[in-house]
Amino acid sequence: MTQTFSIKGMTCNGCAGTVEKALASVKEIRKVTVSLEQSMAEVEVDQPLALTSLRQALSPYPSYQISENGHIEAPSPIGFWTDSHIWGRAALNTLNCLIGCSIGDFFMVIFLQGYYPGTPMALQMVLAIVAGLVTSVSLETILLHWREQFNWKLAFQTAISMSFLSMIAMELVMNATDFMITGGKAAFGNPMYWTALIVAMVAGFLAPLPYNYYKLRKFNKACH
Repeated sequence: MTQTFSIKGMTCNGCAGTVEKALASVKEIRKVTVSLEQSMAEVEVDQPLALTSLRQALSPYPSYQISENGHIEAPSPIGFWTDSHIWGRAALNTLNCLIGCSIGDFFMVIFLQGYYPGTPMALQMVLAIVAGLVTSVSLETILLHWREQFNWKLAFQTAISMSFLSMIAMELVMNATDFMITGGKAAFGNPMYWTALIVAMVAGFLAPLPYNYYKLRKFNKACH
């Protein structure tokens, strides 16, 4: 038999994939199909399935609400900026972004200063930002393919559609902080360089975090 449920909170294919994967973990369900356009989930079961089982499967994702007959219960009141679960998810998303951005940014600076030391500092920063964006999107594509079982095309489309504003803000803050402390020169033998790198990464992490939380809390959209 087939049961149909309403889903509230899905805003992209990534959301639909997350909901589908969560519901598929319920052992009584033989097949689940989630429609982003209709905000619906259709499940095939042998016996009628209690809504509580599905809510339990979706409990790690409080932004998604499931109901029967289009009725969605009001969530427990939580202050907009005081949802610790959302802060945790936003922090993890931001950390993934930071790792991806840092890889491209760091190695582009090393490459330019090693092979093209005469490159103007402004151009170095622009190239480092571009490299950071490329590696961040690449890393997210790999994570979505491996963690969410997206095919490569969907993983890339999802990654490229995520918030470039957040990533650009992170890159700008990281590079500006590093430049203010070190002048933008990579001096690996100088302890101050590594201190500056840590400070820059912390600043880059904190800069977009409130924005990422806001998007996740209000729209259930993540940068990463």
